[in-house]
Amino acid sequence: MSNDEEITVEERLEKAKKPGQDAMILHKYYGGKIEITSKACVRSFNDFAIWYSPGVAEPCKAIAKEPDLVYEHTCKWNTVAVVSDGTRVLGLGDIGPEAAMPVMEGKSMLFKYLGGVDSVPICLDTKDPQKIIDTVRLIAPSFGGINLEDISNPKCFDILDELRRDCKIPVWHDDQQGTACVTVAAAINAMKLVGKKFNESNLCVVGAGAAAIAISRLLLATGFNPKKLSMCDSKGILNLSRDDIRKDAANGKFKQKWEICEKTNGAGKTGGIKEAMKGADIVVAASAPGPGTIPAEWIKGMADDPVVFATANPIPEMWPWEAKEYGVKIFATGRSDFPNQVNNSMGFPAIFRGTLDVRAKTITDEMCIAAAEELAKCAEEKGIHEEYIIPKMSEIEPFPREAVAVALKAQQQGVARLKLSRQELFERADFMIRRSREMTDKLMKEGFIADAELAFNSAGAPAPAPKKRSKK
Repeated sequence: MSNDEEITVEERLEKAKKPGQDAMILHKYYGGKIEITSKACVRSFNDFAIWYSPGVAEPCKAIAKEPDLVYEHTCKWNTVAVVSDGTRVLGLGDIGPEAAMPVMEGKSMLFKYLGGVDSVPICLDTKDPQKIIDTVRLIAPSFGGINLEDISNPKCFDILDELRRDCKIPVWHDDQQGTACVTVAAAINAMKLVGKKFNESNLCVVGAGAAAIAISRLLLATGFNPKKLSMCDSKGILNLSRDDIRKDAANGKFKQKWEICEKTNGAGKTGGIKEAMKGADIVVAASAPGPGTIPAEWIKGMADDPVVFATANPIPEMWPWEAKEYGVKIFATGRSDFPNQVNNSMGFPAIFRGTLDVRAKTITDEMCIAAAEELAKCAEEKGIHEEYIIPKMSEIEPFPREAVAVALKAQQQGVARLKLSRQELFERADFMIRRSREMTDKLMKEGFIADAELAFNSAGAPAPAPKKRSKK
């Protein structure tokens, strides 16, 4: 490698570190990323007789008689709880509830900006699955939906299943369903570009956690052949000779991994990641952060025109430039600073927007697939190519379209409480999403959100208060 190439790689690595460096400055500067503000008018202090006592008693009595009126008279209809125990955060592992808060705040910020959904981060000081289940059950009346986040495997599966059975509002685990939805969308267009069909392609999934298992389930539901799927965990390829997984399943643990052993790997592959990748048309990695988790030279053993999604955060399993060196045709990561970001931020805000707009009782796999297909269609209409297989967060159009697709599928499946037309759904979603973005722009323009550039010259001082505005 020449000196020029070495410098280029160093520059790339420094650029990759920049978001984290800036985050340390800006998180402290703003003192967190979200706040609660009123949306009802305060014309004078007399209005508090309406918003609080004595006027508030009337909607309370109405809801007591007809509980579903809570959706009409309170913020429940548009509010989601982001719940985590901090046991599996962004590839950082078990860092605890306090350290998980920046991620959950960020999730809430994305909910609002991308989907027009209000959300509240709730980090729980327990790792006990039953306590998490009980807590979510107890807080559910205040929310229109529950987003489980960064909860370790295998308990995340049981928590999700039990809450989905018991709660009257939609509960989903974004690390499973959200990640899977966006991966399917990206895979639809990636395989289209290389001219390969799902049912004829060999699929390798690296990782066997919540995200990887959900990705596999949804990819199989959209056409991949289970016999052409090879999945790897840290001990090797999942197959019927894995007595460790068999024993775990018999004891009620990792049941989903044993199901993968039973129905996949028709080629009878053994070994590790390198062997699983041999002959694969597409590799989807949702495993340990890199770089170097997957050596890029193993791409040489894949089929022609290989597709690789290295989605670990904050660092992908291999760097994009390494993958290109070894002949990858299409490469995606979970990061926004590289092309082809396969990240659940393109899924959960719009999926919840559509779910809330029809007051759906749950979020089904079919609703997620509908979102994935619409997301892929949005990118295709714009013009897909090797570095654009999925829309970017900066594009506003895909989000209301996804929301509509989800809401229509919920109505079709009979899990929606409201029935609205396609046009009504689009107008509602488009209004809520544009309103959120315009609010942020307005607050920045008016100085109520302080200028971020000041943070880098403020020596760690907190953000200044809004400037006093002159009366006109």
